[in-house]
Amino acid sequence: MEGKAPIMRRSALAAIAAIGSASLFLSGCSKADDNTNNGTESAGANAATKGVVNVSDKKGGTVTYEMSDVPDSFDPGNTYYAYMYNLSRLYARPLMTFKPGPGDEGNTLVPDLAASKGQPSDGGKTWTYKLRTGLKYEDGTSITSKDVKYAVERSNFARDVLSLGPNYFQQFMADGDKYKGPYKDKNPKGLSSIETPDDTTIVFHLKQPFQEFDYLVATPQTAPVPQSKDTGVDYVKHILSSGSYKFQSYEDGKQAVLVRNENWDPKTDPLRKQLPDRIVIKLKVNSETIDQDVMAGNAIDLAGTGVQASTQAEVLTDPAKKANTDNTYGGRLVYLAINSKLKPFDKPECRKAVQYAVDKVSVQTAEGGPVRGEVASTVLPPDIPGYAKADTYATKDNKGDIAKAKDLMKACGKTSITTNITARSDRQQEVDAATAIINSLKKIGINASLKQYPSGKYFTDYAGVPKFDEKQNVGLMMMQWGADWPSGYGFLQQILNGKAISQSGNTNLSQYDSKEVNDLLGKAIATQDTGERNSLYTQIDKKTMDDAVLVPLTYFKVLLGRPQNYTNLVSTAAFSGQYDYLNIGVASK
Repeated sequence: MEGKAPIMRRSALAAIAAIGSASLFLSGCSKADDNTNNGTESAGANAATKGVVNVSDKKGGTVTYEMSDVPDSFDPGNTYYAYMYNLSRLYARPLMTFKPGPGDEGNTLVPDLAASKGQPSDGGKTWTYKLRTGLKYEDGTSITSKDVKYAVERSNFARDVLSLGPNYFQQFMADGDKYKGPYKDKNPKGLSSIETPDDTTIVFHLKQPFQEFDYLVATPQTAPVPQSKDTGVDYVKHILSSGSYKFQSYEDGKQAVLVRNENWDPKTDPLRKQLPDRIVIKLKVNSETIDQDVMAGNAIDLAGTGVQASTQAEVLTDPAKKANTDNTYGGRLVYLAINSKLKPFDKPECRKAVQYAVDKVSVQTAEGGPVRGEVASTVLPPDIPGYAKADTYATKDNKGDIAKAKDLMKACGKTSITTNITARSDRQQEVDAATAIINSLKKIGINASLKQYPSGKYFTDYAGVPKFDEKQNVGLMMMQWGADWPSGYGFLQQILNGKAISQSGNTNLSQYDSKEVNDLLGKAIATQDTGERNSLYTQIDKKTMDDAVLVPLTYFKVLLGRPQNYTNLVSTAAFSGQYDYLNIGVASK
């Protein structure tokens, strides 16, 4: 997921703490003392990658999140950013989720809406889930398996209405290619391959074995939506909560306010604590203001992208401020996608010229230096299963090889290329990295003009939208990606499979459609043996690099400011190294 930030993120810095129960917080972690330090005494740098900082069950107060742009959507069935997967669990409970915990501990799958993990049969082609008893929406009505079925149908099969999330279910459900979604197909039975024999049972019938299906149902697309309440793309304005919080107000592009859901029953939910009275999400806040509010202890950076470059220098040179930061790997890759359908980048020689031309150290510097990531050379980051160290386009000191790049330009039949490169306008480090790439490419005759677009519309309207990119001569696109779940498949599927290409909300930005890669992905997900499955992911990585459809830039790291006035802060691998938003509370003032 694009961090989008979807979901596996492993902290290489984390000394994993042992968590004793699925309901969470344990001894040995930093504790907020309500009578002395009021949660404002620093636990030290990287403390939240090793344990839970300011452990507390104190209720009350307001937790504030701030973001410099807007999310793609608050609708759990129409989002694909890691921070929204994280935040949405407060008001939308999926079948499965990840246990709150530091670093890699956060990759542990646990039941959420479901009473237990899925029961596979038919060699992994059929998966059955039972819901917990006593589940209710915010209006007091019962949550049923039919609502989960409908949520999957609307989020995956109505791509002309809800296009922003992944479409795994559409790809893998039996007869998924025939069903047109609930807005067009008015048959009350819906998709026949999802059965609901009673109100607490849901059965998924797949067209092929899917050995990692429990991870798939951990996406917010399985959070229940009653069909009678669905208003399509406008559902975001009146979301019916199944979680511990509900929407008090929603102002599109400005702010959302969550308050306690009085019909949430903790007996049905071993994960959530419902600590603050209110949760306020402020949008389009100046980036520097966000940093100031975070370091003052009064806000959380919702997008989890970390402090700005200017703030970073200030923080890292001040021991007191550095003590309130967490620097962790996010299981993500920062890369440059090359549009393989746009001439002349449809020729592999032109794409390989880009590979050799890019000075990756200049890109790393533009992103904020080693604290922001290590120079990358593979599709899979080192903390994703299937990674194998390799460097297909190695250059001295990772600074590019202009001579080789020019030779490949000749082999491509070009002396110069004019194109456009996209980056997100509200991510200054991404803009700076794109600028560094432009400078590198200019040395071999590729003249790329920077086009900036806001995060909230980046995938719906611009980057990876085939018609737009063709019309606007977009040959290069800045991208950051993390796994939808902790496996090679969870990382690779949505950015490399030809079946993932869509006309809007597309994350296969390169429009890469290799039969070999598609077949290997299908073979991998049906393979029970983990080692064999991981070796297939390694093969996919190598084939992709041989085809040169993306340029790995850095293995992403994030430098988060840790707000001292908040409790239960833990940087989790499950959500790109972000703090787990499920149980953050407010320390006493």
